[in-house]
Amino acid sequence: MQQDNIVRKGQFYFIYDSTPNLILEDKTKRGLEVCERVLDENFGVEADRGVIYDMNGIGHKVGIKWYFPQPKYSLDQVAKIAEEIEARYKAIREMTCPDDE
Repeated sequence: MQQDNIVRKGQFYFIYDSTPNLILEDKTKRGLEVCERVLDENFGVEADRGVIYDMNGIGHKVGIKWYFPQPKYSLDQVAKIAEEIEARYKAIREMTCPDDE
Protein backbone atom coordinates (compact mmCIF):
# COMPACT_ATOMS: atom_id res chain seq x y z
CA MET A 1 0.00 0.00 0.00
CA GLN A 2 1.40 3.35 -1.06
CA GLN A 3 0.48 5.19 2.14
CA ASP A 4 2.81 2.89 4.07
CA ASN A 5 5.72 4.27 2.02
CA ILE A 6 5.31 7.96 2.90
CA VAL A 7 8.76 9.44 3.36
CA ARG A 8 7.74 13.09 3.73
CA LYS A 9 4.50 15.01 3.96
CA GLY A 10 3.27 18.54 4.17
CA GLN A 11 -0.08 20.16 4.54
CA PHE A 12 -0.71 19.92 0.78
CA TYR A 13 1.49 17.03 -0.39
CA PHE A 14 2.80 13.52 0.21
CA ILE A 15 6.06 12.06 -1.05
CA TYR A 16 6.11 8.27 -1.40
CA ASP A 17 9.04 5.94 -1.94
CA SER A 18 7.88 3.66 -4.71
CA THR A 19 11.17 2.31 -6.09
CA PRO A 20 12.34 3.16 -8.71
CA ASN A 21 10.46 6.48 -8.25
CA LEU A 22 9.75 9.05 -5.63
CA ILE A 23 6.10 10.01 -6.12
CA LEU A 24 4.94 13.53 -5.27
CA GLU A 25 1.17 13.62 -4.73
CA ASP A 26 -0.86 16.83 -4.53
CA LYS A 27 -3.25 16.28 -1.59
CA THR A 28 -5.71 18.82 -3.01
CA LYS A 29 -6.24 16.55 -6.03
CA ARG A 30 -6.81 13.31 -4.10
CA GLY A 31 -9.83 11.48 -5.42
CA LEU A 32 -9.64 13.19 -8.81
CA GLU A 33 -9.82 10.66 -11.62
CA VAL A 34 -6.59 10.20 -13.56
CA CYS A 35 -7.30 10.90 -17.23
CA GLU A 36 -3.80 10.61 -18.64
CA ARG A 37 -0.15 10.06 -17.89
CA VAL A 38 2.09 12.55 -19.68
CA LEU A 39 5.56 14.03 -19.58
CA ASP A 40 5.22 17.10 -17.37
CA GLU A 41 6.71 20.15 -19.10
CA ASN A 42 7.68 21.86 -15.84
CA PHE A 43 9.59 19.03 -14.18
CA GLY A 44 10.51 16.78 -17.11
CA VAL A 45 9.07 13.67 -15.43
CA GLU A 46 6.00 11.52 -15.98
CA ALA A 47 2.85 12.81 -14.30
CA ASP A 48 -0.74 11.72 -13.79
CA ARG A 49 -3.21 14.41 -14.78
CA GLY A 50 -6.92 14.88 -14.27
CA VAL A 51 -9.45 17.46 -15.31
CA ILE A 52 -11.11 20.06 -13.09
CA TYR A 53 -14.08 21.97 -14.52
CA ASP A 54 -14.65 25.62 -13.74
CA MET A 55 -18.03 27.33 -13.30
CA ASN A 56 -18.31 27.83 -17.07
CA GLY A 57 -17.88 24.10 -17.73
CA ILE A 58 -14.39 24.55 -19.14
CA GLY A 59 -12.02 21.71 -18.28
CA HIS A 60 -8.52 22.41 -16.99
CA LYS A 61 -5.89 19.66 -16.93
CA VAL A 62 -4.09 19.55 -13.59
CA GLY A 63 -1.29 17.47 -12.15
CA ILE A 64 -2.19 14.91 -9.51
CA LYS A 65 1.06 12.90 -9.09
CA TRP A 66 4.59 13.25 -10.42
CA TYR A 67 7.00 10.32 -10.77
CA PHE A 68 10.61 11.36 -10.09
CA PRO A 69 13.16 8.64 -10.97
CA GLN A 70 15.33 8.03 -7.90
CA PRO A 71 18.65 7.77 -9.69
CA LYS A 72 18.08 11.27 -11.09
CA TYR A 73 16.22 12.95 -8.18
CA SER A 74 17.01 12.80 -4.48
CA LEU A 75 14.42 13.10 -1.74
CA ASP A 76 15.72 16.60 -0.97
CA GLN A 77 15.23 17.69 -4.59
CA VAL A 78 11.66 16.38 -4.68
CA ALA A 79 10.94 17.91 -1.26
CA LYS A 80 12.12 21.29 -2.54
CA ILE A 81 9.62 21.08 -5.42
CA ALA A 82 6.91 20.00 -2.96
CA GLU A 83 7.65 22.94 -0.68
CA GLU A 84 7.32 25.34 -3.64
CA ILE A 85 3.89 23.87 -4.40
CA GLU A 86 2.98 24.13 -0.71
CA ALA A 87 4.03 27.80 -0.61
CA ARG A 88 1.79 28.57 -3.61
CA TYR A 89 -1.21 26.93 -1.94
CA LYS A 90 -0.57 28.79 1.30
CA ALA A 91 -0.36 32.09 -0.58
CA ILE A 92 -3.66 31.34 -2.33
CA ARG A 93 -5.28 30.41 0.96
CA GLU A 94 -4.02 33.64 2.57
CA MET A 95 -5.50 35.71 -0.27
CA THR A 96 -8.85 33.93 -0.32
CA CYS A 97 -9.31 33.05 3.37
CA PRO A 98 -7.04 35.34 5.43
CA ASP A 99 -8.64 34.35 8.75
CA ASP A 100 -8.11 30.59 8.26
CA GLU A 101 -4.97 28.82 9.45
